[in-house]
Amino acid sequence: MLKSVKVEDYMTTQLVTFKPETELFDAINIFSESNISGAPVVNDRGEMIGMLSEVDCLKAILQHTYHEEEHGGCVGDFMTAEVDTVASDADIISLSELFIEGRRRRMPVLREGKLVGQISRKDILRAVSDFVSKQN
Repeated sequence: MLKSVKVEDYMTTQLVTFKPETELFDAINIFSESNISGAPVVNDRGEMIGMLSEVDCLKAILQHTYHEEEHGGCVGDFMTAEVDTVASDADIISLSELFIEGRRRRMPVLREGKLVGQISRKDILRAVSDFVSKQN
């Protein structure tokens, strides 16, 4: 049954992450090089403290352009601090409902307050495909 399939069974664990003190323009370069559109921000204890997205970066660039500033600032200055997360032991059916309601593409996965991975809608579809394949 799909309700017994846990987020941790299908999440990605090799993530690009940032520290709050990472320079904004370094983060933008990493987005380009890694072909990603967002990444979790973690403190030294591995606790997730926010998320930096391409939109956050665009807002920062516009703010700097408006004020004619040359420096970029740090990730911690522009990240989104309020981020929805999911527990590693959550079932994928419950997570699917969150994806549908919140129109999210991916969610950070936490275990005991620490970032342990990320799960996407594609990961959920892969779990469903695996389940169906095992039934046939």
